[in-house]
Amino acid sequence: MEIARAAAALFVRQGLRATRAEDIAQAAGIAPRTFYRYFASKEEAVAPLYAAGAERWTQAVREAPPALTVPEALRHAVHQTLTPGLGVSVSSWEWVRTLIRLADASPALRKVWAEVCQSSERTLAEILAERLSVSRGQTVSADPDPDPESGDNVAHPAPIPLHLHFAAAVAGAAVRVAVESWSTTTSPPTGPTGPAALALQNLEAVGEFEWGEE
Repeated sequence: MEIARAAAALFVRQGLRATRAEDIAQAAGIAPRTFYRYFASKEEAVAPLYAAGAERWTQAVREAPPALTVPEALRHAVHQTLTPGLGVSVSSWEWVRTLIRLADASPALRKVWAEVCQSSERTLAEILAERLSVSRGQTVSADPDPDPESGDNVAHPAPIPLHLHFAAAVAGAAVRVAVESWSTTTSPPTGPTGPAALALQNLEAVGEFEWGEE
């Protein structure tokens, strides 16, 4: 994560184009060959920061009180992760703004951001399946499959229903679009035009969406 923070600081301070992988390595106190051991490009260096934010969001959905419905759990997670001072400090949100803007302007960085968002959606689909199974008094089972070498049964996660992948994509888009839309403005991260408020508006707009609950 230290390399990611060093890369983000340089991107924010001097811009993506002016920053070299060697500059990031120097700022992080490592050799360039060590940098390339972990990352194939300078853009990939900030992937852990993007991923950390996405993980906070999905983990907040997972840890939302079990009694909450899926829409309530999503709104709870938005409050926990997009409200400055809870998930991310106000000053850190300015870093977020710049990094999202850079992703919009750079195809290479946009690819990193998109891959993180896609991975987050897969994780969220699994979490929604877990929450719905628990709310219905079920358990998330695994399908045993013989190991081709040992012949032993190996447990594999049960497939996530397609409608839950769709639900996760809708929820993920509600948050992603809110953060991206906010990043194009000069609005503060708090208040009615902040990312949390925008994300809640987006979730409200899909209020009739079938989240998989009966």
